[in-house]
Amino acid sequence: MLSLNRTSFLNKTGISGSCSPSISRVQRRGPVSVRVVALGSNGRAGEGNAAVLVEKNKLKEMREESSSSPLIDDVDSKPTVAGGVQDVYGEDSATEDQFVTPWSVSVASGYSLLRDPHHNKGLAFTIKERDAHYLRGLLPPTVASHELQVKKMMDNIRQYQVPLQRYMAMMDLQERNQRLFYKLLIDNVEELLPIVYTPTVGEACQKYGSIFMRPQGLFISLKEKGKILEILRNWPEKNIQVIVVTDGERILGLGDLGCQGMGIPVGKLSLYTALGGIRPSACLPITIDVGTNNEELLNDEFYIGLRQRRATGQEYAELIHEFMTAVKQNYGEKVLIQFEDFANHNAFDLLARYGSTHLVFNDDIQGTASVVLAGLVAAQKLVGGTLADHRFLFLGAGEAGTGIAELIALEMSKQTKAPLEETRKKIWLVDSKGLIVNSRKESLQQFKKPWAHDHEPIKELVDAVKAIRPTVLIGTSGVGRTFTKEVIEAMASINEKPIILSLSNPTSQSECTAEEAYTWSQGRAIFASGSPFAPVEYDGKVFVPGQANNAYIFPGLGLGLIMSGTIRVHDDMLLAASEALAGQVSQENYDKGLIFPPFTNIRKISAHIAAKVAAKAYELGLATRLPEPKDLVQYAESCMYSPAYRNYR
Repeated sequence: MLSLNRTSFLNKTGISGSCSPSISRVQRRGPVSVRVVALGSNGRAGEGNAAVLVEKNKLKEMREESSSSPLIDDVDSKPTVAGGVQDVYGEDSATEDQFVTPWSVSVASGYSLLRDPHHNKGLAFTIKERDAHYLRGLLPPTVASHELQVKKMMDNIRQYQVPLQRYMAMMDLQERNQRLFYKLLIDNVEELLPIVYTPTVGEACQKYGSIFMRPQGLFISLKEKGKILEILRNWPEKNIQVIVVTDGERILGLGDLGCQGMGIPVGKLSLYTALGGIRPSACLPITIDVGTNNEELLNDEFYIGLRQRRATGQEYAELIHEFMTAVKQNYGEKVLIQFEDFANHNAFDLLARYGSTHLVFNDDIQGTASVVLAGLVAAQKLVGGTLADHRFLFLGAGEAGTGIAELIALEMSKQTKAPLEETRKKIWLVDSKGLIVNSRKESLQQFKKPWAHDHEPIKELVDAVKAIRPTVLIGTSGVGRTFTKEVIEAMASINEKPIILSLSNPTSQSECTAEEAYTWSQGRAIFASGSPFAPVEYDGKVFVPGQANNAYIFPGLGLGLIMSGTIRVHDDMLLAASEALAGQVSQENYDKGLIFPPFTNIRKISAHIAAKVAAKAYELGLATRLPEPKDLVQYAESCMYSPAYRNYR
């Protein structure tokens, strides 16, 4: 008899929910009789843990009839993407998920099943399932519903007073019961989003070496140069659709955290699934470890990365190029690669170099820009006028600042038909040396030069506010409390309703708090921040601050790219995402002074964003999944991963 491990069935026959090419070749003529035997550690049937075993003569029969006999009872002979639209390429859909496993074969049984986070249901296993899969005695007699499990876990998590402890509890749950983790996150997104992502994930990255228990994702270091393709093939899932990759050099506003930046790709991909509906098995977090310049980490006995200074120049470029080439070779043209928390000097170069050859996206540059633009478009309902009527002043001229500025200029150019060079003149940036002006142009980095305008040099932000007289003040500096009382008061003296966006993460690095913005502007500011702040009461009125969180944009954007089979990201897709998000702000939200919708509706929001992005991809001729669905919103919703438990036979 021949033993087939779990990967043989799950990854090659689509039991994990994928409509893979191997299944697409199966035609339905009639079932094959397959005897499944559970062997214990002593080799006797029916005892202990079970592996999937198929009699040798039956395996031969299966091979001979591979074009006529399904391993799975309920797979259609014509593979479709979710929603019933035929997948003409025979590829995996964005989030396609079959309901019933394991059909005619057993994926796992007994103790092994309880230790498999992809299939474990804990106390939710029914009595019938416990009998069928050798779980009798391995679980208490109670059968709990999915909803009761969610209630219990939320009660447990709320008992922790320290956010990092809540983060660790969530990560532990993800490693034990994946579907319960995502149901918990989806059902309690506003409460748990600050735990699994910013601001708590920042602290988690700082202490990653100390709290590290089980590896998540792939770690690729300089030691693996020349072997990256081999490393990618070590990952158990083969149908990868989204990769989030970091080199850890600029983690949030915390600086160089080296290999410990892995918390960011893990957190981002959790949101791709929970908020955008991308299947967990289609997501791959990666950290590229080229060393760190953080002396504290280099001297930390618990640090998990390379203990050397960062590689730069040609050595760095060659490793990244090998990685990008290997990803395309292993996963194909349409895998989305999201660059995350690379330092300025690399982020812009990587986006420019690979934007024309790969499906790449930088959330710090493009995602932040898209969500901020959405907030500014929505804010026009509160202040009146158009985007072109405003003057913008940024504190911070890095990836986020220049990325936002460029997208605002593009949108103004689109609205007014004015040249991009003209619309850029309405936008001013302040960096660590003061206002960016033409007299500094020779010493500026390339990505800052488009924002150098004619003006006398100004060193202090408050003086720049008084001189430029902006209607919108945006902070992307990564330096906390730089929007001082004098700065906010100056903005309030110039504008009846000053728009103040304090975007730096985590909360400790925010340019000002919500309370400061509302208090110092006498309650007139339209405020949003990168990390969440609690509601503020001022002069008898309660103000609910908005959150300009990238999580509004990147999950829906990713879903739109994947479900349309897009091969390149275009600026017009980012504009479309911004317009879709702004369109989801209701009058009720406006009445509260909000310029972003609540996260409670995030899956609906993501579906609308995905539809707009996909529509733009089809319009630009960059979509490959044909024909175009008639109702893209409905199609996006049908593609979304569901964390509901499957029923085991």
